[in-house]
Amino acid sequence: MSTITIQELAETIGTERVSDWVEVTQEMIDTFADATGDHQFIHVDPERAKMTPFGGTIAHGFLTLSLMPMLSARTEQPQVEGLKMGVNYGGNKCRFLTPVRSGSRVRGRFKLLSLDEKRPGQWQQTTEYTLEIEGSEKPALIAEWVAILFV
Repeated sequence: MSTITIQELAETIGTERVSDWVEVTQEMIDTFADATGDHQFIHVDPERAKMTPFGGTIAHGFLTLSLMPMLSARTEQPQVEGLKMGVNYGGNKCRFLTPVRSGSRVRGRFKLLSLDEKRPGQWQQTTEYTLEIEGSEKPALIAEWVAILFV
């Protein structure tokens, strides 16, 4: 894996990276439902969900948000030299725009919005995360996510 310095990462503000496509399976949705206790039928009951406007089961919104780290890792982003860890700091914005049907393929589009040193060795990174659904013009979600990088 290639590496860049934190200063070189700052030079990529405004550029996008795109992951490969990943299928959102019913098994993934069911596992998420078990982990969160959210067993609403639109997620876990294919027969009942067929009767809804969705026409079948859909992924939890928070499941689609939680795909962010996995999809980010599936981009061509080089590793930051000397990175000790990165932690989630929170979201500035998050909108769930289009349901993700079970069996759909999604990918992440990431744009670095800002990178600011808050303390020596602690960098606040703000990234726009768009989850695209294959074959859909409208994304599943758009979020502005903040992480702290410790270098």
